[in-house]
Amino acid sequence: MKPLFSLLSPAGPRGRLSTLILHRVLPRADELFPGEVDAERFDAICGWVRQWFNVLPLAEATQRMFDRSLPARAMAITFDDGYADNHDVAMPILRRHGLTATFFIATGYLDGGRMWNDTVIEAVRGAAGPMLDLTGLALGQLGALDISSVPAKRSAIDTIIAATKYMHAEQRTQCVEQIASRARVALPMHLMMSTQQVRALRDGGMQVGAHTVTHPILARLEDKAAMQEMRGSRAHLEEILRAPVSLFAYPNGKPGADYSPRDVTLARECGFDAAFTTSPGAARPTSDPFQLPRYTPWRQKRLGFAAQLLRPLVST
Repeated sequence: MKPLFSLLSPAGPRGRLSTLILHRVLPRADELFPGEVDAERFDAICGWVRQWFNVLPLAEATQRMFDRSLPARAMAITFDDGYADNHDVAMPILRRHGLTATFFIATGYLDGGRMWNDTVIEAVRGAAGPMLDLTGLALGQLGALDISSVPAKRSAIDTIIAATKYMHAEQRTQCVEQIASRARVALPMHLMMSTQQVRALRDGGMQVGAHTVTHPILARLEDKAAMQEMRGSRAHLEEILRAPVSLFAYPNGKPGADYSPRDVTLARECGFDAAFTTSPGAARPTSDPFQLPRYTPWRQKRLGFAAQLLRPLVST
């Protein structure tokens, strides 16, 4: 594969930067989310990319891309949100392979917080009985949802998340807490990293980037609130690390739906060096530094995974 990747991602002025995006690396496979990366699969992914690509720290890779001095087959690895398993599971595997990654952290959930979608997931996961009655909640006409099997629970999770994702943040938080109350489960309090784990990432040779405070849909916020989300996240991380934080990733990251041109301007005004989306593709020296693409290959087998790494290099 290396000759083909070298042809499509050469060194120097025509260099391309492939940036992978992940969220979690679970200790073991999760029957509710069989597509989620676990330790065994991540170990295989690290072995493949180490063989095929030159994996660089994201800040260095971005700077070298714009300087037109990238090595052939340049790649960076990123994680979004700040899950504790990034520290506990992903970092040891990365270090074993001699790789580095950048972790974009939503700072409002450090030290015992929990993201709204995880409240939904863990509420449905732990709910007893064959049905979860959501009648009367601000969820349209969902009513009672079947949770009698693993596939049914996964379907219920997807349905609830789709119904709540683009709510106003306060309404969404209230709604998912009501769902957890209906489910009558004790929710986990340590899904996200601690302050000490963020420092340990840095001390372990990893990079840390900002990802807002509360992971909102930026495009739906007023100017002041959007700026506070960006600046607040960066300031908190800089206080933790006692070092500058130069990179930012838009929550959810879809252009238009999740962030707007205004948010691109705000990211630049905040003083970040670069900002990253979830719009798939490979970056090049002519890319907008505040709308750099990233993508997630999901194929399980080596050849299929390689094909997914090739596609952005061919299409952009």
